[in-house]
This record gives sequence, C-alpha cells and structure tokens, in this order.
Amino acid sequence: MHTSTSAPANRSTVVASDRLRWRVVDIVVAAVLGVAIGLVFWAWNTVGGLWFVAMDGVTPGLGGLAVGIWLIGGVVGGLIIRKPGAALLVELVAAVVSALIGNVWGPLTIVSGLAQGLGAELIFLTFLYLRFTLPVAMLAGVGASVGAWLNELFVGSSPNIAKTVEFNLIYLGTLVVSGALLAGLVGWLLVRALAATGALSRFAAGRERRRDV
Repeated sequence: MHTSTSAPANRSTVVASDRLRWRVVDIVVAAVLGVAIGLVFWAWNTVGGLWFVAMDGVTPGLGGLAVGIWLIGGVVGGLIIRKPGAALLVELVAAVVSALIGNVWGPLTIVSGLAQGLGAELIFLTFLYLRFTLPVAMLAGVGASVGAWLNELFVGSSPNIAKTVEFNLIYLGTLVVSGALLAGLVGWLLVRALAATGALSRFAAGRERRRDV
C-alpha cells in the first residue's frame, strides 16, 4: 500500500518541480523582454513624465495615473515565463536598461524596479504560479503599484513620507488604478497579442492562446 500511494505523489512532485524549473529559453526570453521593456520605459520617461507633471498640477497625487507603464515589466514577465522570480527579473532588467540609457532618476530607477518587480512577484507567488488570468494580471499590476508606493514613501531625494497623508492616499489610489489598467490589463493584452503571432509557442501562454482560437 505504501508503494502504490507514494508513487502518484512522487510523480506530482516531479511535475511541479519541472514546471517551476527555469530553462535556457526562459532565461533568454526574460533578458530579451527586460531589454525591450526597458526601451519602453525610456520612451515613457518623456510621455509619462509630462502626464505625471500635468496631473499633479491638477491635484497633487493624481500623477500616479501615469505610472502604470513603468510597472508593466513584472506583469508581462510573470505572465509569459511563469516561473518563480520571472516578474522580479524582467522588471529589474528593464529598470537597469532604463537607468543605463539615462533618465532623471539615475540609479534609483534600479531600486524602483526591484520594489515594483517584487510587488508583482508576490501576487504570482500567492497563486503558486498556477493562475495567469486577467484578474491575476491586474492584481499583479496592483502589487507592483503598492511596491512603487512603498519605495517612494521612503526612498529618493524627497521621500513621500514627508508629504501629507492626503497626498499619499491620493497617490496610492491613483497608482493602484494605473497599475491595474496600464500594467495589468495592457500587459495581459500585450501577452495575448504576442501569443497570437506564434512568438510564444514554447511557453504555456502561447499554447493557451492557440486553444482559445
């Protein structure tokens, strides 16, 4: 009896281990995604930066509505690669690329990428890297936004903890909305679009897309 009951458990353990083990293609794609999204961050530094300043001019804290694109790396990385650390790695590589190309935040961009990627990563971990639906993607965007909020609360030349409670609550609310929509929803749609081209054929995201068609 012991042999017959332990064999299925052993097989399920092996399957789970294989599912979570990084392959060479996962590492390569994570690096490529990080670089590509880093270029998106670099472009968004201008567009999003102007939007941020304009919204903050209306009401301090509303600038958070523009932040979501800077959070998209963790969502896309987690949705495509589906391995522990993927969301964190892609967001971090993207932040490094953005910092190396040059922006007004310099090395602090890397600290932000770490916090944002970790926020998204924790959401995928909560679902044990088993669910990658639109709601989970939007939650990952929210997780990244909370990571960004906590980071900016204490880090930077002008930490937000020195600002008013009203500002911080408004900023958190707008970050959550932007994270859910610009990072979560847009990230999920982007992965679906990539899967439709066949570019993700070696990933579960690509195979799922083919079954849906």
